[in-house]
Formats: sequence, C-alpha cells, structure tokens
Amino acid sequence: MSAERPAFYALAPGRWRDWWTLLHPPYTLWHLSYVVIGAATATRIDGYLLAMSLLGFFLGVGVAAHALDELRGRPLRTSISDAVLVGIAVVALLGAVGVGLIGVARVSVWLVPFIVVGVFLVAAYNLELAGGAFHSDLWFALAWGGFPALTGAFAQAGRITWAAVGVASGCAAISAAQRALSTPVRRLRRRVVQVEGSVTLRDGTIEPLDADAVRAAPEAALKLLSLAMPLLALGLLLARWAL
Repeated sequence: MSAERPAFYALAPGRWRDWWTLLHPPYTLWHLSYVVIGAATATRIDGYLLAMSLLGFFLGVGVAAHALDELRGRPLRTSISDAVLVGIAVVALLGAVGVGLIGVARVSVWLVPFIVVGVFLVAAYNLELAGGAFHSDLWFALAWGGFPALTGAFAQAGRITWAAVGVASGCAAISAAQRALSTPVRRLRRRVVQVEGSVTLRDGTIEPLDADAVRAAPEAALKLLSLAMPLLALGLLLARWAL
C-alpha cells in the first residue's frame, strides 16, 4: 500500500509527470464544467466571456489552488519545490484577478465582489486559514461547485437570476457528492497502510476485503462523474448555441 498512487490520475513521480498530477486534470475539467453549466442559464452566451471565465477559473482553481494544496503535506508526493509552488500559485492567482478585471470592464463592476470572494476561497480553503474552518465539506461544495456556476452565469447576464441560483445549488450538491466519494478514497490511497477483512454472503461464500475492494465503487463513481460533467456541460453549451 505504501507505493499506492495518491490519485487514480496520478502519474509516476518526476519531471512533467508531476505537473500533470498537480493539475488534477479530471477534477479540474469537472469543476470548469460548472462554469459552463452556469453560463448556459443565460439567454445568450457570449463565447469570449465564457472563454475568459474558464481561463480565470483554470488559473485560480486548476493551478493556484492545487499548488497551494500541495504545499500542505505534499499529498500528491510531487518533487516540485516549495518556492516553485508558491511562485506559480501567486502568478496564477494574479492572472485570475487580471482576467476578472477584464470582465469588470466588459460586464459589470459587480464582478468585483466575485473576484474578491474567489481569491479569498482559494487562500482560505487551501491554506486552511482560521484553523481550517474553511476547509470543510460545506466550503468545498460552495467554493468549487456553487461559486463557479454562479460566476459563470453572472459573467454572461450581468445579474443573478433564479435559474442561476438553482443551477449553482445543484452544482454545489454535486460537488458535495464528489467530496463524500473522494474523502475515503484519498484516505485509502494516501494514509492507510493495510486493510484486512472479509465479507460473508448469505450463501456462505466468503470474499476477501482489501483496500482495492473498499475503494472500487466510490472511485469508479468519481471516474464516471469526471467524464459525465464535462459531457453534460458541452451538451448544454451546444444546445444553447443552437437556439
């Protein structure tokens, strides 16, 4: 178990493979899908604004948040130095803010609160500020599910609609489900050394129970959801543009 990969998408440590693992590609794409789903609530989708929204969240969540998370205890076991992680987190976060300011000029000054909240969430959640008060299941659901969807919708319409609130709530719930599935899987992959046991069926059959068996179902669900959410977002986007 000690040589177990820290995530199902993690590659062998070293060089460019560390960067792939750091970016959490399936999960990053999953969370970017929320931005698209939120944007799809608008009457008309502006492709440029959607692209900028995706870029901003990629920099903030895909790069900055994951770099800061790796600083705390090296959960992905990469060899990227602390200085590089801090540097790319700062640069990516500043880039996300810059993208947000372009949105302010194009959409509304009311995008400023979204920028402030976004920066706060990246720092508070991943650096576990206030004793980890913001590093919880609830804050994960709100920060990485509801907030991207609501921001994606606001960037298109310049206002918050009931449709956007409903979609953001649904995305937060899906993100909470992701957390419920991923927490035990991460624990098994990163902290547990050995699992021993068995399952006895009604017919007397005894099946061995190990770490692979325990994590098989939740990890399969995570893999399917990481595929389903981008496909759902793409379908909604194509449907909206076809109108």
